[in-house]
Amino acid sequence: MDTKIEKALKSAIRASGLSHYRIGTDTGVCPRSIDRFMTGETTLRLDIGGKIAERLNLELVERKG
Repeated sequence: MDTKIEKALKSAIRASGLSHYRIGTDTGVCPRSIDRFMTGETTLRLDIGGKIAERLNLELVERKG
């Protein structure tokens, strides 16, 4: 089951209209890793999710409490 952040990131990737290859080359993340994340085969490390979020002009915010 996806967490809120995973759902939000997947939605942003889909909405961006960018290919996984393009996102990967722009961020230095293996496009296959993005493919596997999008299909639910794996999760992403926080640093990788952060790179993708930055490329998509998203901000990861820590909530307390």
